[in-house]
Formats: sequence, C-alpha cells, structure tokens
Amino acid sequence: FISEAAEGSSNHKYIEIYNASNETVDLASYAFANTANAPSTPGEYEYWTPFDGLDHNDANPVSGSTSLAPGDVYVVCDNDLDATVIGECDQYHAYLSNGDDGFCLVFGSEANFEVLDCVGDWNGDGAGAYAPWDVAGVSNATKNHTLVRKADVASGNAGNWAASAGTSDDDSEWVVL
Repeated sequence: FISEAAEGSSNHKYIEIYNASNETVDLASYAFANTANAPSTPGEYEYWTPFDGLDHNDANPVSGSTSLAPGDVYVVCDNDLDATVIGECDQYHAYLSNGDDGFCLVFGSEANFEVLDCVGDWNGDGAGAYAPWDVAGVSNATKNHTLVRKADVASGNAGNWAASAGTSDDDSEWVVL
C-alpha cells in the first residue's frame, strides 16, 4: 500500500509503496495509474505507469529490480527531487501530482486490474478546479504537504479515498506533515 505521498514545492515529490506482507513481492504485476487535472472520463485513469525500475524520461535503469522485500519500501520520485534524498529513489517519474491529481496503486493489467490503494481519486481535481484534497481536517493537504500512513493501517483503501482521507485526525488513515 501507499505509505507516504509527498507533494512539496516545485518538483519535490515522491510516492512510497510499502510491502506489509511476509513475502517478497515482485511489483512487475503492479502499476500506479493516475489522472491529471480534469480527466476526459471521470472515474477512469488516464496514465498507466508500471513498476519497472526505469526512468520514464529516457528509459535508463534506476534500480534494475522491482522486488520488494517484506517490510521494505519502493519509492517513485520526481526526476528533479532534492539531491539530498534522491538516492532513496527506486524509480523516477516526471509527472507526479501537483496536489490535485489522483494516483492509485493497482494490481493486474491495464485492461483488467484491481485498485489496491489511492491518494486522491480519478474523478478530477480535489475540491474543484486545480484544488487539492483535504485530509484529516487539513485543507488542501495533498499540496505542499507530506502524507504519512498511520502505523496501525495494515492495508490500502481499495480506492475509497474519501474514507481514507477522513475529516479529522481521529478518522483519517493519514498524518499530514
């Protein structure tokens, strides 16, 4: 599931996928699918990005592996992430969210998949045109914040972003930093 999602100023963005199982997982059967701003078909993804250890700007290998050990994380970063943390990246992606784009972790193929976890949704911008989503009672929390999954969360939200985001610190699955 998605354990962190950071949307900082400029290109300081990343998504962290956590393996909560007891088995090594090969992410080759997984992808992250997203929309950007106002999708042509609300509720459907627009872009499909496989986990393949490649830099999607120029197809150069980054890590060369999509195996994710139990308790480990796989980090997808913006190509221009701050140099002090870019060494933690397993894969680069040039178009991570600016706070108002929905990203989901999915399992399967582009034609037949299961939504496992989401930050945002595929219905269009957060609370309106170019608007981020509120999380844990924090307005516009998906922009210029880092969302960290609470330690007691053991699985993804299966696409139910609204329930996951919650309306207060008590009913949200996330801590907003």
